[in-house]
Amino acid sequence: MSEMEEIIRESITREEIAGLPLRQFGGEMIVVEKPEMVRQAVQELTSHRVLGFDTETKPSFRKGDNHQVALLQLSTHDKAFLFRVKKTGLPVEVRRLLSDASLLKAGVAIRDDLKALQKITPFKPSGFIELQEQAQKMGIKDFSLKKLCAILLGFRISKSQQLSNWEAEQLTVQQMAYAATDAWASLLIFEKLQQLQS
Repeated sequence: MSEMEEIIRESITREEIAGLPLRQFGGEMIVVEKPEMVRQAVQELTSHRVLGFDTETKPSFRKGDNHQVALLQLSTHDKAFLFRVKKTGLPVEVRRLLSDASLLKAGVAIRDDLKALQKITPFKPSGFIELQEQAQKMGIKDFSLKKLCAILLGFRISKSQQLSNWEAEQLTVQQMAYAATDAWASLLIFEKLQQLQS
């Protein structure tokens, strides 16, 4: 049995996750809700090689009640940019970033996120890394973001804000931390998988 096989577990129970330390993003959270903030945010993000990626959408509690993506999160190790898509749309700078093959964007279950973003303004996604596929190749069978965090990073993340109103006029600090954590955790999972594969 190789060292890699010893380290990686296929799955993890809810009880085991509950026993892990709770962590959240501890860096700077920047809410981008004015068009003039977009360029500076994109400039900073494109100076990195890999970003954590996620989106949030207001939950639908009635059949046929669908919402557009409300928030696009892109995170580095110490800064998470939260684009309030309902307020800014998807400006050309953001679409360029999402289409840049040389800038890697890692996330979990990203196909639907990308489809939903393309409904707002069409663009050609490039440079995206589906962490579930990478995890699967390494024999991991539990691959929600929460479970990948637990298996690969040894901590748990809170999902308490998942069904909150992402279209609210003002995001709460808890919403911001939740959204930033999801994107940041994706970045850490990507790095951990790279490390295990090397």
